[in-house]
Amino acid sequence: MNSVQGLLAASVISIQNSCFTYPACQNCFSRVILDSRRFHCLKCGCTGEAKDASYRYRLSLKIADTNDLFDITVFGSCLDPFFGVTAENLQRYIQDFNQLSGETNTESSTRALVHAVETCFIGKRFIFGV
Repeated sequence: MNSVQGLLAASVISIQNSCFTYPACQNCFSRVILDSRRFHCLKCGCTGEAKDASYRYRLSLKIADTNDLFDITVFGSCLDPFFGVTAENLQRYIQDFNQLSGETNTESSTRALVHAVETCFIGKRFIFGV
């Protein structure tokens, strides 16, 4: 993991993505290829059962300080306090919600989550380690 080179105080202008978790390799944190039974990491070759895949947060933001606009991506457990759960648990809650509600189209749960994330972040000022 790279060390912080500097700190940037900036406000969040917008959320750049609507998928805030991704299936991640337990060794190198890269996105894994996930099918119904197995996962496979193209970067380091790690494989396993799909049910054992771990998830990480990935939040892409457009931010602004007093002079410039920046596109940044925040990864990992530093987002746990904002979501109130780990990425693993959030992914599980979303899947359980979609199953229990009988939704075949996950658009409504995605829309609700995006709205909540926008409410939490947009217009707020944070200090980012870059």
